[in-house]
Amino acid sequence: MIKKTTLGYPLLLWSSLLSAEQAAPMAWRVHDALGLPPWLQLSFEHRTRYESVDNQFRALGTGGDQVIAFRTLALLEATFASWRVGGEFMDSRLALDDSGTPIDTTQVDEAELLQAYAAWNTKNLLGSYLSAEFKGGRQTIDLGSRRLVARNSFRNTINSFTGLHFMTEIPGQWQARSFVVLPVTRLPDTVSEIVNDEVEFDEESFNTYFGALFLRRDQVMWGANGEIYFLALNEEDGSDLATRDRELYTAGFRIFKDPAKGQVDFELESIYQFGQSRASTQVTDTEDLDHFAHMQHGQIGYTFALPWSPRFLAQYDYASGDEDPTDDDSGRFDTLFGARRFEFGPTGIWGAFARSNISSPGYRLIVKPHETVSAFIAHRLFWLAQSKDAWTTANIRDVTGQSGDFIGHQIEASVNWQVIPKNITLEAGWAYLVKGEFAEDAPNAPVDTDDSNYVYAQTVLQF
Repeated sequence: MIKKTTLGYPLLLWSSLLSAEQAAPMAWRVHDALGLPPWLQLSFEHRTRYESVDNQFRALGTGGDQVIAFRTLALLEATFASWRVGGEFMDSRLALDDSGTPIDTTQVDEAELLQAYAAWNTKNLLGSYLSAEFKGGRQTIDLGSRRLVARNSFRNTINSFTGLHFMTEIPGQWQARSFVVLPVTRLPDTVSEIVNDEVEFDEESFNTYFGALFLRRDQVMWGANGEIYFLALNEEDGSDLATRDRELYTAGFRIFKDPAKGQVDFELESIYQFGQSRASTQVTDTEDLDHFAHMQHGQIGYTFALPWSPRFLAQYDYASGDEDPTDDDSGRFDTLFGARRFEFGPTGIWGAFARSNISSPGYRLIVKPHETVSAFIAHRLFWLAQSKDAWTTANIRDVTGQSGDFIGHQIEASVNWQVIPKNITLEAGWAYLVKGEFAEDAPNAPVDTDDSNYVYAQTVLQF
């Protein structure tokens, strides 16, 4: 991999710009500019992000890397009485990448139909005075904490699903949701095809099914809300799709209290996963492993009634790993289609940590110096949950367990400025990995043991 130098630290420049308070102008919307009728909504979003890494942390990595990531979204939705019909276009691509850049379908998906759906809603389902919505077609989904199913925000591409989604609720009291969908496979999915800018439409596989039952109840106890859910994923290899033949059932609950000035907030989520899966997607891998894994998340925070509304948050995450690579069991937690940026740092060409084989305490401080500006600084420590299993995002593993289990410290900071709210947003961030013994000594760790450094700067245009 070619060594590339980080192009400055935009945080220093932007911090000076943010110090000048000013009245936020009114947002400009293309819908209003075109004089479109109220029943027709049209919106666009474009994001350009520069990313740079010095000193790789991935298996056998060398040097640094940089990319410019582009993502464009266009949404058109029409409303007729109780019906909504919509479609969303996505184009995600990279520039400045080279032969050593870790490229995959989480970063590139060119000229794709992200959503195409029809939805029917009512405020009096079968005379019960319940609000409800039935939605069918290709769609994106955010569920609960977003740790298992999410519409990706920071990542350059977005998960989508094709199928049926039902929701009913009494607003402010409870909500029930269920869906049965086919996960959409982003194509092309090989590095050579992506690098050569080949365009292929994404496809659903009828060999993979994903479903969920979800219930939320507000004000369960101590002013907190509660959720309970069950998800099922069943996949098999197709003619052009290699899988780990996962048959996973995931059950969990969450209880949480939202932040408020002068109050303590908290969140507890406990998830258990069972079924079977295979160790790899290789055609020669035909052994079904008994799967049992779990993930635990806990956090407690406090928002001070002070200028800048500082909020201090202490967190702990545990996601199980595979205890013995030679037995017939699989113990590594599978985060399914979840997002991770909001807890474990930027993804993109960074993405150092995920909810798999980790034990991680940490803390963060969040401030809001202006109604259009927010920022945070965070510190987390990472250990392997099982020393014989992999640091999954780095693809580093010592099956003997002799390299220890401490991966290192990650320090992270970010600042977000809504220059014109709902029109122009600037954001910059930094992540720094102080490598521990495992990151330095594992058999396939990078030869260069220097700490890893990542910065990004992005502009988001919405109209």
